[in-house]
Amino acid sequence: MKHLCSILFLVVVFGASQSAFTQESAETIVHRSRNRITAATTHTLSRWVITAKNGSTTERLIEQYSKDDPSGLSRVVLEFRQPASVAGTRFLSMDTARGGSNQWIFLSSLEKLRRIASSEGGGSFMGTDFSFNDIASSDRNADLDTHTILREETLNGKACFVIESKPKDSSYQYSRMVQWIDKATMVTHKIELYDKKGAHVKTLEILELKDVQGRLSATKTRMTTIGGGNTTISVERIKYDENIPESVFSTAYLETEKAR
Repeated sequence: MKHLCSILFLVVVFGASQSAFTQESAETIVHRSRNRITAATTHTLSRWVITAKNGSTTERLIEQYSKDDPSGLSRVVLEFRQPASVAGTRFLSMDTARGGSNQWIFLSSLEKLRRIASSEGGGSFMGTDFSFNDIASSDRNADLDTHTILREETLNGKACFVIESKPKDSSYQYSRMVQWIDKATMVTHKIELYDKKGAHVKTLEILELKDVQGRLSATKTRMTTIGGGNTTISVERIKYDENIPESVFSTAYLETEKAR
């Protein structure tokens, strides 16, 4: 927050096993994609529309704050603003140096704070098609995965690298992720997510991009559960580089919504 070899060169030198140069190139592309937006902080207000398999919908209005800690580890807080049934619910995720994340949720209806166990990471986040792991992995460290260039192809008129990423930690929710990364902008337009049995279970798609403060930003995103429903996130406001107090990223803030 490089050099990209051509697919023709890869075909010529590929052979029975993948070369270190190919591997390095895949890692470089993923790093560039995940780190393409540089900002000290990010503050968004977004509307989440959850569409069930039967077509019924529910909505959530969510405010989100993101800020790395002094060592560069990601932290994010989500606050539910609407509807009244979930308003005041707050969620905190903090990456750890080991590669995982610590997570807590304050449930406003119960006025109770609880820690999310690692075994719950694959569960639905507040009834959406996103899991707790998905929320924490919105800017997943590329070093946690092994990356391979599968091919190049066009997606929605955009020339893309198609890259497979496999988690180094076998306890992670997904066995592999296949992503379409725009060669020109390094935007990841689509990610297919596969479970431990190798089945394609979810697809994340970027539906809309806008320039915000000189940064090409995703303003509409959809997560689809294969054979089920989907959740569409429409960002109504984005602000970069705001002054967000350190105390926001604490369990005390989850319980009180008071930043010191």
